[in-house]
Amino acid sequence: MSLTMPEEILLLLLDDETGKPVGLPGPAGDLALAGAILMELALAGRIDTDLDRLVLVQQRPTGDALLDGVLARLATGAPERTSRWWIQDIAKSGPALRAQVLERLVDGGVLRRIEDRFLWVFPERRYPKATGRAETAEVRRRLRGVILDDEIPDPRDALLIGLARATGLVPLVLSEAELAAATPRVDQVAGLEELSRSLSAATRDVYATLLRQGAVH
Repeated sequence: MSLTMPEEILLLLLDDETGKPVGLPGPAGDLALAGAILMELALAGRIDTDLDRLVLVQQRPTGDALLDGVLARLATGAPERTSRWWIQDIAKSGPALRAQVLERLVDGGVLRRIEDRFLWVFPERRYPKATGRAETAEVRRRLRGVILDDEIPDPRDALLIGLARATGLVPLVLSEAELAAATPRVDQVAGLEELSRSLSAATRDVYATLLRQGAVH
């Protein structure tokens, strides 16, 4: 199963064994998911971006329900909206978008859906990886190889690393000791793709603003 960037971001945000979300501050995951969706739309030729602007290039549906929902949202929005504005706006729908991606991964056999009870009372839904499916580990393995082994990155991997850096997700890929040594390499890879420099920079600006405003805990 070939995974999209939103799907791979979501796999990074889940604990492989328990299927529970990893502990992250505030809206980091929602911002990363919003950035991944916009990157997929850009790669599909539907939008263009620079450090400030997001331009709708083509309204023709991609055939991907998740992407097309956001594409329709872009088509009805004001044309002068910036990349930063759209990232923050799409991230507000994070819970609904996450649910849509999770269901796709379950339907594709990558994850399992388990209905539990927390403290025997409160309903809790978990998404551990399906038996025999390596996609969750493969995402981390591939990104670690690019960063630690100086492998030549695929453009999509460079975009994922740039997005992970922008939203503080790199510690989900590297250990603390590895991260300290690999920061220059992460910065180098993140800067390889123009799309990463634009959308990742916009995402990082939104995240930094939320940090300053105390919206991230």
